[in-house]
Amino acid sequence: MENKTEVVVENANNQTQPERRKFDRKPNRRPQGPKQFQKDDFEEKVVTIRRVTKVTKGGRHFRFAAVVVVGDKKGQVGLGTGKANEVPEAIKKAVKEAKKNLIRVSLRGTTVPHEVIGHFGAGQVLIKPAKPGTGVIAGGPARAVIELAGISDVYAKSLGRNNPINMIRATIDGLSSMHTAKKVRDLRFGKPVVKTEKPKVEETK
Repeated sequence: MENKTEVVVENANNQTQPERRKFDRKPNRRPQGPKQFQKDDFEEKVVTIRRVTKVTKGGRHFRFAAVVVVGDKKGQVGLGTGKANEVPEAIKKAVKEAKKNLIRVSLRGTTVPHEVIGHFGAGQVLIKPAKPGTGVIAGGPARAVIELAGISDVYAKSLGRNNPINMIRATIDGLSSMHTAKKVRDLRFGKPVVKTEKPKVEETK
C-alpha cells in the first residue's frame, strides 16, 4: 500500500491548507530479463572406476578412483582422475581436473595430419590417418580420447602395456605432438627462402 503524509503549506493569504503528497517507499528495481546460462559444450566419458583400499592403524579405508576423459569434439581433449568416498563425487573431481588439462589437437578434416607414436611409461599407441568414411578403428581407452577430440577417421593400435591410464596418456601424447601439413612441410624441406633485393646505390659523377 502507498503511504500518504500531510504537509502544511502556507499560501499568500496566510491561510494554511493541507497538501497531500504521495511517497512510494518501495525500492526501485530494475527489470530483470531471463537468466542466461552458459552452455557447456564438453562431453565426458568414464573410462574406469576402481575401488582403492588404504590400510591404517584404525583399519581399512575404502575409496573410489575414477578416470574420465572430456572433449568438445572440435580439437580439445583432456584427462582427469579423481578419488572420493562415493562414485559420483569421484567422477565430479575427475571431470574438473580433466577440464584443466585440455590440449589442442591439430586436425586435417576428419583425420590426423600424419602418423605418430605416443609414449607414456610402458604404454605406446600408434596413430595413423585414414580415408574419409573409415571410422575410428581403435579400442579401449584410446577410442574415447580420439572420439572426444573430434577425430572420426583414424587407425590406432596399442604397442605396449594395456594399462588404461598409460594408454590414455600415450594417446594424448601422440595427439599433442601432431603438426599441421604446412608445419610438417616446413620441417621436412625447410622454410621457403625469401629473396631480398639489394638496395640500389646511385653513382656519383
